[in-house]
Amino acid sequence: MSTPAPNTLEILENVPLAPYTTLGVGGPAKLFASVIGEADVRTALRRAGDEGLPVFVLGGGSNLLVSDRGWPGMVIRMARRGIVMRSADRHIILTAAAGEEWDALVARSVAENCAGLECMSGIPGTAGGTPVQNVGAYGQEVSETISQVRAIEISSGKIHEFSGVECGFAYRTSRFNQQDQGRFVILSVSFRLRPGAWPRVQYPDLQRHFAGGAKHPTLQQVRDAVREIRRSKAMLLEAGDADSHSAGSFFKNPILPRIQYEELANVAAQRDLRPPPAYPAGAGTVKVAAGWLVEHAGVTKGFTLGHAGISSKHALAIVNRGDATAAEIFALKNLVQQRVRDAFGVELIPEPVLLGAF
Repeated sequence: MSTPAPNTLEILENVPLAPYTTLGVGGPAKLFASVIGEADVRTALRRAGDEGLPVFVLGGGSNLLVSDRGWPGMVIRMARRGIVMRSADRHIILTAAAGEEWDALVARSVAENCAGLECMSGIPGTAGGTPVQNVGAYGQEVSETISQVRAIEISSGKIHEFSGVECGFAYRTSRFNQQDQGRFVILSVSFRLRPGAWPRVQYPDLQRHFAGGAKHPTLQQVRDAVREIRRSKAMLLEAGDADSHSAGSFFKNPILPRIQYEELANVAAQRDLRPPPAYPAGAGTVKVAAGWLVEHAGVTKGFTLGHAGISSKHALAIVNRGDATAAEIFALKNLVQQRVRDAFGVELIPEPVLLGAF
């Protein structure tokens, strides 16, 4: 993870952000810097500070909706790459620079026969973004393996190193998108992996995939299965699939007190529906399938509003049908939330970051 010579960073003005997002919408950033080393980060932060501009850190743009008016601040795009692996206490510590492509990182861990990330194959974005949202899929979350996050504080330029516990992980949240939102630029993330361990095959979709097949699938087989399942739901970014031009799942699965879930099940029964799928979430709560709520609130797969729509393969994915504006995607978000609220009394929380004015 080499650091280039200082004072070589090019800072651009009025750079359109749409090409840097998977939704492909959004206006320009006032200032834009693609950074590699820590010296670049400090240079960009100094410029933003000198001009009194807010800072936004851009990774893969896969969990982001940018306003049509853009962002009146400094966008720092993390382009720093590099992977270092070392042994520690019968584990492998894999440290990735923040700009490392996430799926390539998962592929590397699988190739090295290290368990811990395999079920998160195919997720777009970069390594630096994973601790922010506590990324997870198919029965795994990065909080289970993250051992350290190295970051630079925007206001002071001080380097901080956070243990996994200090990151304050919970379902799709961390200190980095809660109390410390906008405070740090993540430089690298370290994952504590298990060499030679069996993969995680607990999620129902994976169990169905391997039913009657391999009794003990390999890490590579699980990775391939996850990517195949994601592809079937248009949750794998592919140039030829219009349904994949999305920000992934646009809404979090709601976590409800069990008593509220029972009320929800009663409402479903009154509409001659089966109870919505739910999974234990600890402390008397359950995690409810948001996709079920969306579809049974009348916003079905393939639904369109202007040039925005719901994926034909996955009810939680809002997609750009080709010429959508951020305003259209935002309006569809609001419509979905209102329909679910009216039908079931549940508030859906968006997963993507909303950047700029809406």
